Amino acid sequence: MLMRTRRLALTESITAGVLFGTASIFIRFLQNLDTFYIAFWRLIIACVALAVILIFLGKSFNSKLVRKNLKELLILSVFLGFHFILFISAVKDTTILNATVLVNTTPIFSMFISSFLFNLKPSRLAIVGLTISFVGVCVIAYAETIVNTDASSIVVGSPSLKGDLEAVLASLVEAFYLNYGKKIRGEMAILPTMFPIYFFTALVVGILSLPMGNNILRLPSEISVALPLIGLGLLPTAFAHTLYFSSLSNLKSFETATMALLEPIGATILGVVLFNEIPALTFVFGATLILLGIVFVVKERY
Repeated sequence: MLMRTRRLALTESITAGVLFGTASIFIRFLQNLDTFYIAFWRLIIACVALAVILIFLGKSFNSKLVRKNLKELLILSVFLGFHFILFISAVKDTTILNATVLVNTTPIFSMFISSFLFNLKPSRLAIVGLTISFVGVCVIAYAETIVNTDASSIVVGSPSLKGDLEAVLASLVEAFYLNYGKKIRGEMAILPTMFPIYFFTALVVGILSLPMGNNILRLPSEISVALPLIGLGLLPTAFAHTLYFSSLSNLKSFETATMALLEPIGATILGVVLFNEIPALTFVFGATLILLGIVFVVKERY
């Protein structure tokens, strides 16, 4: 069994941040699917993946601890459910660029929540690092805008107040999720924690979809739908989000959230490999700022 250390937690959160970049790749192939359908099935697939891992490793599902912390797990599931729904909806209602930049305000919200509700004050170094990283995200957003304009490309969707607000709310909900989840992470092993969270979150998404009349229980039978959904359920959810939550054991919530700023870098690397989309020099500058800011945050000490 690995000893929980800050270095291990940083490795988990950095890996998660890079893997989060796969989400936009998979969602690119799921544009015509309903928001609730995408959210529901990525969670079900994540549940199945964790169940297989638990069984394969001979680990307990720890039902006793789940029952003991049922209230907290349900609250976390509500937060996570709203985060997934709001973010996927934001991608549909505004530009992917706007949704990605605005949802990456999570570290800022998380820092304020940590400070005012949980009295966990960040150091000046951490604040400077977070600011530099966020500026880097904005630079990347600007770089993408220039590329789209120069190429006269057609952007799917257009900026809208509704979609932008959904992205900001998704960020705020995630900040509460991370701050509230830190306590639970200290009491339970990661796999027995995330399995019920994914399961309960799928139930939350299913219940919220009822007024919409969506048939989310329909199995994704088409290969062109099933494969991206499986990828979305495995890489950015079962693997990345589990590592993301796991890192809360030895990181403050805003530190974990800051590592998610690696998402655009991971997405761009995949874009180069899969779609031969070469980033502009402005992107390289923005990515450098993100990495520099993360170095500052990593220097934070309790």
